[in-house]
Amino acid sequence: MNRTVLISGVATGLVVLAAGGGFLLLDENTADTPTTGTDEDPTAPDAPRVPDPQPEVDILAEGFDQPWGLDVLPGADRLLVTERPGALSLVDTASGEVTEIDGIPEVTAQGQGGLLDVAVHPDFPESDWIYLTYSAAAQDTDTTTHLARARLDPAAAQLVELEPLFAAEPSLPAHQHYGSTVAFGPDGMVYLTVGDRGDKNFDDHPAQDTTTTLGTTVRLEPDGSIPEDNPFVGAPGVADEIYSYGHRNVQAMAFHPQSGQLWQAEHGEEDGDEINVVQEGGNHGWPEAHTGCEYGTDTPIGDHPADREDIVDPVHYWECGSGGFPPSGMTFYQGEEFPSWQGDLLVGTLAGQYLARFTVDERRVEEADPLLDGEGMRIRNVAVGPSDGVLYVAVDDSDAPVLRITNAAEQ
Repeated sequence: MNRTVLISGVATGLVVLAAGGGFLLLDENTADTPTTGTDEDPTAPDAPRVPDPQPEVDILAEGFDQPWGLDVLPGADRLLVTERPGALSLVDTASGEVTEIDGIPEVTAQGQGGLLDVAVHPDFPESDWIYLTYSAAAQDTDTTTHLARARLDPAAAQLVELEPLFAAEPSLPAHQHYGSTVAFGPDGMVYLTVGDRGDKNFDDHPAQDTTTTLGTTVRLEPDGSIPEDNPFVGAPGVADEIYSYGHRNVQAMAFHPQSGQLWQAEHGEEDGDEINVVQEGGNHGWPEAHTGCEYGTDTPIGDHPADREDIVDPVHYWECGSGGFPPSGMTFYQGEEFPSWQGDLLVGTLAGQYLARFTVDERRVEEADPLLDGEGMRIRNVAVGPSDGVLYVAVDDSDAPVLRITNAAEQ
């Protein structure tokens, strides 16, 4: 499945027919004009400038029902894809062949819930665990965010030794704001986001109630136990699992490859979407401090984060009236395919229908040219192939593709 499609909004340039019938975007001023020089001496003749990227998109595989999570098996050229109604597949990144995996946990696929994120243990295949987040019943018909792990047997296309590790408390009858992205930190710990479950009582809100794990980032050992160095271990009135709190609905999370800092992108209310550098033990504000408004009223929610010394400010935000940026899925780019994008932050947006690229300078974030803009695709998630730096993108739809983005520029 290798139909090539146009990627729009990358740069102003010429659209030309590529070999094999695909389309490329070429910058008419620079794409085929090599320059010389180095960072130290721009007149030096020895180092040609890296050509501007020419992203080319094709369909790796299709027919997925609301894909949600993506992760790549290290060294295996295979991609794990979750589908929210309750399916997990292994996709061959060379051929596009899709193999469904048996043995996933039972999920409650209602509203925004279902089988959500997936993360591969960083030592795979030596440690063959994969981690899944999902919504499921905890008691009666109430549901909550769960984390489980299981061993992946790729040859048998099966999960074995499934172990539930964590269930957020309390469970509720609502079917929204599960949060539910999961990632391994450079410290080897598992980080999980839990949403606020859509609670509208802004005066007494669970995201500010640290006796629960709603509206939090949770930090766990790989076996689900609580690390002794968690910021609130033993503190009265605070759940030991909590790493940060005051979150509304975080569906995007990644660790900076150099600093090791935890970054998240979070859904706001009536705009108010945020990119955050998460502070250990920090209160990230929701709903006491926010840049968005109540839905349908334009009434600000709480204080502005910059006016509160006790609140961790977002590093980038879309305030009320901006149109927002509902984020879903993010990663820092590291790879050889797009050398000029090293360290850039890639974040999918749902209603915005494009894949955003942000340049990052410490905590300063600036949006660059969008990818997939104008294609009418709700971007659910993005992953980078660890061996080659190719991008894989999940589209949120009922009969959806997983896209592959490569660089057609000569390197």
